[in-house]
Amino acid sequence: MSKKNKPTNQKQMSFIEKARRAQIVECAIETIAEVGYTQASLGEIAKRAKISKGVISYHFANKEELLEQVAIEYYMAWHSYIAPRIETQKSPKEMLRVYIESNLTFVDENRQHVFAVIELLSNKITADGKLQFASDHDEAVLLPIENILTLGMQEGIFREFTKPSARVMALTIRNAIDGFTIELMRKPHLDVQEYTRELVTIFDISTKK
Repeated sequence: MSKKNKPTNQKQMSFIEKARRAQIVECAIETIAEVGYTQASLGEIAKRAKISKGVISYHFANKEELLEQVAIEYYMAWHSYIAPRIETQKSPKEMLRVYIESNLTFVDENRQHVFAVIELLSNKITADGKLQFASDHDEAVLLPIENILTLGMQEGIFREFTKPSARVMALTIRNAIDGFTIELMRKPHLDVQEYTRELVTIFDISTKK
């Protein structure tokens, strides 16, 4: 099959093509996590995947498209992991607890992918000089927290928040989770369970009516 005619829709891809794309993305994740965004060239990724750069070019137009897929797959995996766990909870208090616990567990269990995405968020610049993934990332992760806070207020479980103050609380919760990720990068043997318990306690107290 010529490159011109290669399928771009996932549904049109053969099993082998999907498997090859997944392998390339996985090797990109490993490469970025280990050597950083700048050093993660297509050549280095191809070397780790034990394929030629031409094979990568068949599946991805360029490095930017490949790295964008790394970010997309991360957010899909994150949402698939977090959302069902929150949806099974009956109380906003439990939703918030599970949101914090499941985020930290996801980070702990997917360290390489998380670390790779941090590299992307910190380095991928658009033509106008802005971080490419930052704005979408912020809104995607803050909205679920704000929704939980709003529900908790409506049910009389959480203290009253104005819209701006709910945003502040959501940012504080999210930044605490992201801070855990940075701490885990520095201290791979961090006691994740103790860290999680402390965060849950902090935000249980700070949201209580």
